Amino acid sequence: MRTYVVSGGTNGMGRGIALHFLRRGDRVMVVGSDPAKGRRLLDEAARFGAAGRAAFVRADLTSVAENLRVIEEINARYDSLDGLVLTALRHFPRRVETPDGHEATFALYYVSRFLLSHGLTGLLERAPAPVIANVCGVGVTKGRLHWDDLSLKRRYSPITAMLQGGRATDLLGVAYAAGHPDGRTRYLLHHPGFTDSGADSLGQPARTVIKLLAKAFAQPVEKSIRPIIELMDDPPGTGLLAYDRRTRLDPSLPTLDPDAARRLYDLTSHLLRP
Repeated sequence: MRTYVVSGGTNGMGRGIALHFLRRGDRVMVVGSDPAKGRRLLDEAARFGAAGRAAFVRADLTSVAENLRVIEEINARYDSLDGLVLTALRHFPRRVETPDGHEATFALYYVSRFLLSHGLTGLLERAPAPVIANVCGVGVTKGRLHWDDLSLKRRYSPITAMLQGGRATDLLGVAYAAGHPDGRTRYLLHHPGFTDSGADSLGQPARTVIKLLAKAFAQPVEKSIRPIIELMDDPPGTGLLAYDRRTRLDPSLPTLDPDAARRLYDLTSHLLRP
């Protein structure tokens, strides 16, 4: 029996991955913000006999304190982790600033993934072949880090925030792999392509437009998660893995720049210092 944690595991691809692992006999803790969706996932797990292997933790992952609470709970519950799957993401039509002073997209897409990745490394390193799977937009080169305005106080738009979060998440994987050169844990940045994973966080008319586009062009969750599961089950090489579906990406992409990754890691460590 393997043990996995899935952040954002009550919706879309996170939910699909969590249920896949549960169906095959693994143990899974799902972290999400909606207790009703958590209950529905647990009920589904119970229907196929996985009630004893499924757990749900409610948390607002835009909050640094909530991430630290989740890390503490996971460390108290498990002796090791075979995998950490990072999928939590939400659309914010207007700028929201968290109590920690971060723009909410940046907090959820990047800061939470930073905290969970580094905070659970000790448990991951106790497993034989651990993998952090960060579902993101790796390979996309649009967008940039606004180094002088990471909270986007002067230039917010939902697209600007989402693209900045994606570029930060790419650099998170680069910095993590560079900071653990002798570790067992592989860091997988994975772009699944356009997936019909729901549009609940979108307002109208964007929700209707995305649902229509998804119906016509998107691949189903079941198809999108297959490459991720294959790479987690049998990860090639060591260190950083960057894939667009089943295609391995060139590590020299400008969005995977090691100097920028180190700069962002140092800045994030400073911002998170008590």
